[in-house]
Amino acid sequence: MSWPEYILLFAAMGLVTYLPRWLPLVYLAHKRMPKWLVDWLSLIPVAILSSLLAPSLLVDSQSHSFTFSKTDLWVALPTLLFALKTKSLGGTLLVGMLLFWLVGMLRA
Repeated sequence: MSWPEYILLFAAMGLVTYLPRWLPLVYLAHKRMPKWLVDWLSLIPVAILSSLLAPSLLVDSQSHSFTFSKTDLWVALPTLLFALKTKSLGGTLLVGMLLFWLVGMLRA
């Protein structure tokens, strides 16, 4: 590829990334959305996080089968309880890292 083609490619990628975020913001900035839609949209981050975490916590990567014996799951549960109780992002991060470290030390 030539240099102008690279510039065009980067500009197009930026436009494709920027427009889907910008258009709804501009379009919906001065509109009132129904409460049911706002409530439904508030569930999207939870659904995305769950869909990202569930396979890594519940599926064995070797056999691709459902399992409750993964270390990640047993570290995630007390970390989740800590997060729900304290609502502290930094504390939750530290507790999760500490638990992973402790489990790694016990397994070695």
